[in-house]
Amino acid sequence: MNIRGPLYFTTKKTGKAIWDYKMLEEGDKVIVAVSGGKDSLCLLRILKERLKFVPINYEMIACHVDMGFSWVNTDVLVEHFEKEDLPYIIARPPEDWKGESEDFDCFWCSWNRRKSLFDLAGGIGANKIAFAHHMDDIIETMLLNLFFQGEIGTMVPYQEMFDGELAIIRPLAYVEEKELTRLASILNLPVITSACPRGNISKRSLVKGIVADLKKHNRNVKKNIFRSLAKIRTEYLPEKAPR
Repeated sequence: MNIRGPLYFTTKKTGKAIWDYKMLEEGDKVIVAVSGGKDSLCLLRILKERLKFVPINYEMIACHVDMGFSWVNTDVLVEHFEKEDLPYIIARPPEDWKGESEDFDCFWCSWNRRKSLFDLAGGIGANKIAFAHHMDDIIETMLLNLFFQGEIGTMVPYQEMFDGELAIIRPLAYVEEKELTRLASILNLPVITSACPRGNISKRSLVKGIVADLKKHNRNVKKNIFRSLAKIRTEYLPEKAPR
């Protein structure tokens, strides 16, 4: 099966996002957050592929935060990292995290993963963390904030934190989820399917369905929402909102 086409085009989109937002520089030490899902495994492969031809040198370390979920086989990821000859770290969540035994939600789970990654970055001297959030994630987050928080905001492709000591990068910002689904299948990546009981009842799942319905009427709806984030016409927005 020819993998050059899908891998080439996804890598090209990733490269454009990295260039547009100046995500990577000479000498960077980058933690690539790997959950085991298709998105993070694709990102890891794409970044490894880019190391073959980009004109800068940077260090890349795969990291999986073992949250203790029964459906995640960490050994599968370790085997994959070693097969790909990639340096890796299996990190633990903060002590406050109680795993499947507590009544957690997406925010609490994500917060604990991120805290563990921030602590790791400080411990090993990494200056960037790469997350596998793609275009769908970015526009869904924007709509979640709009619908449920009453504000306009979303994930950004490049975000500096802690007075510039650490930056979060999202190299897949220009890539749609469907492209990653296809690429993961073609590359035969060891994708771990989430069995989270909250996955199908989350607000994100609801918004994903809304976007899918809108796409039936306009195939460019995802790109239009994404582009709108950089085309805010403040002169047509009210200065105050009703309480």
